[in-house]
Amino acid sequence: MLEHFFNPHSVAVIGASTKPKNLGNVLLKNMIDGGFLGDIFPINPRAESILGLKAYPSILEVKADVDLAIILVPAPIVIDIIRQCGEKGVKAIVIISAGFSEIGKIELEKKLVEEADRWGIRIIGPNCAGTINTYNKLFATIESRIERGNIAFVTQSGALGGAVLAWAANERIGFSKFISYGNACDVDESDLLLYLSTDNETMVITLYLEGVKDGRKFFRIAKGVSQKKPIIAIKGGLSKAGAGAVRSHTGAIAGNSQIYISVFKQAKIIRASGIEDMFDMAKALIYQRQTSGHNVVVLTNSGGPAVMVVDELEALGLSVPGPSSEIRERLSFLPPFYSVNNPIDLTAQGGPEMYEKVFRSLFSEEYYDAGIVICVPPISLDAAEVAKAVVDVLKDVDKPIVACWMAGHLVERAVQILEKNKIPNYPTPKRAAKALSVLMKKQNINR
Repeated sequence: MLEHFFNPHSVAVIGASTKPKNLGNVLLKNMIDGGFLGDIFPINPRAESILGLKAYPSILEVKADVDLAIILVPAPIVIDIIRQCGEKGVKAIVIISAGFSEIGKIELEKKLVEEADRWGIRIIGPNCAGTINTYNKLFATIESRIERGNIAFVTQSGALGGAVLAWAANERIGFSKFISYGNACDVDESDLLLYLSTDNETMVITLYLEGVKDGRKFFRIAKGVSQKKPIIAIKGGLSKAGAGAVRSHTGAIAGNSQIYISVFKQAKIIRASGIEDMFDMAKALIYQRQTSGHNVVVLTNSGGPAVMVVDELEALGLSVPGPSSEIRERLSFLPPFYSVNNPIDLTAQGGPEMYEKVFRSLFSEEYYDAGIVICVPPISLDAAEVAKAVVDVLKDVDKPIVACWMAGHLVERAVQILEKNKIPNYPTPKRAAKALSVLMKKQNINR
């Protein structure tokens, strides 16, 4: 039933506008500029054409079938628009319009659901920012367009969703689907999780959640979905003040924070502390495989960041043991001033060849289950060459590895090389350690 939301052959934009800053114009332009391959029908009774497309006074005037309708008209007339969509045979509607339960107009929202039910229509929204399917070039949203990837992002907050999309573009993070579901008068987070569990383009599901109307349904579905694909979630409104903000934002009830924390644990939902944390972990899961082990080795050319990584790894419950006797023997070529404990510190003199040779030695046997490689390049070191050396080694080492190339613009080319080759890079030791921990299957990231 949700397929029309993400793979429609035709879309009607009801409330399309000729005014450039109007949301009805922004969404229509997104659809056109995004390259949607299906038919787009702007609906506006006071325009003959909008952005080069023929406009229609009503959806009932469109001769072709319409799979999906996007509504951007004032709240008081939305119910009448739903009736017209029902007469037209539309089965999926996204309501961008606000002015419903989030401002106390609960009865008005109930009536629009009743009208939709009468016609067998499913609704996402109201009070949302729209949907995106990058694999269908569908950008039915008032927010930024995004690059294609394998992460789905489901958010109760449209504005937060828009901010995340803009941030993700700078971080070179791609998405399969983006869904802002707002007040969730019909389609809710549970329905969307279930849909994404069978979506071939989605490898990891990320979720920003404020409140759940049907807790049993959410727990049952999330528990099943997490066995197929990782779910990483942020729960907004865990504090007393935050819970009050949730109610005024989407009309949702935030609920007891301890109950949500318990449900997340039992359903094996990975709880993120913030946006960066969520997508750091998602990127690791997209790029690297998981392991059932817990021994981590840290290879570095700088002591300070390595100490910070080790502290964070141990705080997360992971082991950072010294090398085995066999690995120590293989590392006997190192000069005496190099540290051969764990972390393995190559000092500022460690170049690409040394990184490669040591890295191969560390994974010459089944002792370490995963690794973090740190590079803080001195002026004399080409960080990109070290990145290439690490990439070459990983072709022969089947272990989850994350990188921490630090120094801002000085390592930009190196980071591009790493991530092009599916090695996620993180700009701080703490973020690298937290991202790696999600790759350790036995690790309880929710405690």
